[in-house]
Amino acid sequence: MKIVVLDGYAMNSGDLSWEDLKKLGELSIYDRTPESKVVERISDSEIVITNKVVIGKEVFEKCKNIKYVGVTATGYNVVDTNLAKELGVIVTNVPAYSTDSVAQLVFSFILEHSQNVSKYAKSVKSGDWVNSKDFSYQKFPIIELAGKNLGIIGFGSIGKKVAEIGNAFGMNVLVNTRTVSKTKLDVNFVSKEEIFKSSDFLTLHCPLNDETKEIANEKNIKFNEKFCNFNKYWKRRAYQ
Repeated sequence: MKIVVLDGYAMNSGDLSWEDLKKLGELSIYDRTPESKVVERISDSEIVITNKVVIGKEVFEKCKNIKYVGVTATGYNVVDTNLAKELGVIVTNVPAYSTDSVAQLVFSFILEHSQNVSKYAKSVKSGDWVNSKDFSYQKFPIIELAGKNLGIIGFGSIGKKVAEIGNAFGMNVLVNTRTVSKTKLDVNFVSKEEIFKSSDFLTLHCPLNDETKEIANEKNIKFNEKFCNFNKYWKRRAYQ
């Protein structure tokens, strides 16, 4: 059985072992695979492992031996799953491997924006604080998250984890999802229009499909007027 890993560096930059996978068959590993090389590298393979390399119609038509495609990520839009189903090819993904990490990253961005941590760090290093006339110098806005509206589009495992952390910060959590399910979390399910209109912070945790493609467009993005005015006020103060 031939096994090909198309973009192995994405999942293993050198700190993991491929030995267990080698036991299953004849293994070929490529750190990266350009589109022009995909068919050549998996032409007679039964098992294909990909992270972001696209396995579409042309690939399936030219690589008749494929029996299984393993996507080493949560999103599986890199594979033509409808055609795979027609051909009897099994496709799997890894839906929950990064739940905590992604939720943590979301709040690192939110906290960076609300606290301006990097800007203050740079300002302090440049001597702004020691030269300030006031002990509590306020060059950039600091926004408390408690009471702010956190919008979440998509309510799978990651969306729920983000909502849980939002609850801990005392935020009002708004959720837009195709399937409304019972939850112990303190959230309000709202329409797509409402979530774009009312969110102070908006985070997307939904699959990429025809319904969600380019959802964050000019028509949908509407900033909270009070929040915008708050930022404009602080920008004026920062440069006075």
